[in-house]
Amino acid sequence: MTDDAPVQRALIVGAHPDDPEFSSGGTIALWAQQGIEVTIALTTNGNKGTSDLKTSSERLAVLRRQEQLDAAKASGVKEVVFLDNNDCELVNNLELREQIVRLIRTYRPDVVLTHDPRTITLGGRSINHPDHRATGQATLDAIFPTARDPLNFPQHLKEGLLPHKVFDVYLWGAEDPNTWVDITEAFDLKVAAIRCHKTQVREPEAVEKRVRERSARVAEGHGMELAEAFYRIQLPR
Repeated sequence: MTDDAPVQRALIVGAHPDDPEFSSGGTIALWAQQGIEVTIALTTNGNKGTSDLKTSSERLAVLRRQEQLDAAKASGVKEVVFLDNNDCELVNNLELREQIVRLIRTYRPDVVLTHDPRTITLGGRSINHPDHRATGQATLDAIFPTARDPLNFPQHLKEGLLPHKVFDVYLWGAEDPNTWVDITEAFDLKVAAIRCHKTQVREPEAVEKRVRERSARVAEGHGMELAEAFYRIQLPR
C-alpha cells in the first residue's frame, strides 16, 4: 500500500470464483504476506461458467466453491464469503447492494477491491461479463453513500452492524489505470491460486507463461518486473 494511513483490513468483492485471482491475485497474496486481513467475497456461485454440456449447475457450483477455497488458501487468505447468487443473473438492485453493505459493515475494510463497472468492452477483444459490471457498480454504490449512512438498511443497526466509511477503492479491469502494484515477489502465489480453478483453466501447463507475459506487459514503464494495475479512488476523509 502506498497510502500513508495504515491498512489492516481489505475486502475483495468479485463476481465469480476465480475473478479475484486472475485480476489481482498477486496483490491479494502480497497484502496477506504483509499481515493485512484479507477477506474475499463472491457475489455469485459461478454455476453457469462452463462449456461442458454434461455437467449441472449444482455440480459446477460445488466444484467452484471448493476451487475458490483452495485458491484462497494458496494466497494466504483465511476467509471467503459466498453470497450464492446465480451466475449470469446478477442485477445491481437494492437486494445486491444490501448484501454488499452488510459485508462492508461486518468486515469494516480500510480498502475494497472490485470490478471496474465502467468497462463494457475490453480492448476491442471481448465483452465484460454483466455480472462483473453489476458487482462493481453495486459495490461502489454500497461504499458511497449507503454503508456510510445509518438510515440505509436500518435493520443492520438492530443486528449490531454499525455504519462504516471506506476511503480507498481499487478497481481492476480498468482501461485507464492510475495505480500499479509490484507483484514480483508474490507472482508464484498468484499462479498457484489460479491453478486451483481447474474448471476454468484450459491449459494448466501454460498458465505461468501466460500470466507472466501479461504481468510483464502491465509493468512496462513503471519500474517493475511484474505488476497488476488498478484505477484507485481515494475518498476524502
